[in-house]
Amino acid sequence: MTKELGAEFVGTFMLVASVCGAALFSAPNVGFIAVALSIGAAVLAMAYAVGPISGGHFNPAVTCGLVAAGRFEAGKALPYIIAQVVGGVAAAVIFYIILQGAPASGKWNTFLAISNTYGGSGFPLLSVALIEVVMTALFLVVITGVTSSKGAPGFAPLAIGLTLVTIHLVAIPVSNASVNPARSTATALFGGAEAMGSLWLFWVAPIVGGIIGGLIGKAFYER
Repeated sequence: MTKELGAEFVGTFMLVASVCGAALFSAPNVGFIAVALSIGAAVLAMAYAVGPISGGHFNPAVTCGLVAAGRFEAGKALPYIIAQVVGGVAAAVIFYIILQGAPASGKWNTFLAISNTYGGSGFPLLSVALIEVVMTALFLVVITGVTSSKGAPGFAPLAIGLTLVTIHLVAIPVSNASVNPARSTATALFGGAEAMGSLWLFWVAPIVGGIIGGLIGKAFYER
């Protein structure tokens, strides 16, 4: 199982690195489209690169959704989730170090800007929770569909990557697009009190959505 956990670590590291890199350095110039494309491309690349080793979850909500769909052993879920969170946090640490040249307050404000939050000057809790649940559920429906016996497995990473791009284009204006508790945890750790105070929602909503999507996928695609 060591190789599987290593693959999840590397894949989630790449995903969070794409979030941090695109959002911190590209978004001010080209907007959140660059962030969405970067995340989709990262998942696409990692799904082809290490997906054959671990299944290419890179996301606690995906792991929980696949357990609900009967596609993944429940006993492996916790080690996978730990590897995903550690991989995401490692990527955030790297980018925090890269930003050491900025004033301390600037670093915290920068990571807050790419963290997932609700309320304040943004959308309220219900709106954020709803979009996270719905988008994650749809993500799992796609994943379970393209990886089922009725799907085209060779094209699964492409479909999954493009779906993630679409999800981020829709959800970034509302919630900064989590659909991944490991990603939210990684950026919240360096985003200050507001980001940490909102983090619970970005564990609960994506996992609930993932389980719903996994159950829908099971009903659709399993004989």
